[in-house]
Amino acid sequence: MTEITLYHYLFVGLFVFVLGFAGSIVCKNIIKVLICIEFMLTGVNINFATFAKYCGGSSADGFVMILFYTAIGAIELAVALYIFYFMHCKKQSDNIEKYGEL
Repeated sequence: MTEITLYHYLFVGLFVFVLGFAGSIVCKNIIKVLICIEFMLTGVNINFATFAKYCGGSSADGFVMILFYTAIGAIELAVALYIFYFMHCKKQSDNIEKYGEL
C-alpha cells in the first residue's frame, strides 16, 4: 500500500479548482457559475489545509486562513445571490448572455 502524500492532496485541490474554473467558463446559468466558483474556493481551501499540515508544523496559520477564506466565500455568495435576484427581476432570465450591459 502507498501512503497518501502531499502531492496527492495538492492534486485533489488542483483538480477541484480546475473543475470549477472550467465549469464557470462553460456554463451559461448564473447559479451553476456560482456553484463552480465555490468549487474553486474549495480547491484553494484544500491546498491551504495541505500546506498547513505538511509545511506549517504546529502553526495554525493555514487553518486560520481557511476560516477567513470560508467567511469571505460565504459573503461573496450572499452578495452574488442578492445581485442575481434583482437582475432576475429585471430580465426574467438566468442566462448570463442577457446581462451584457453589466
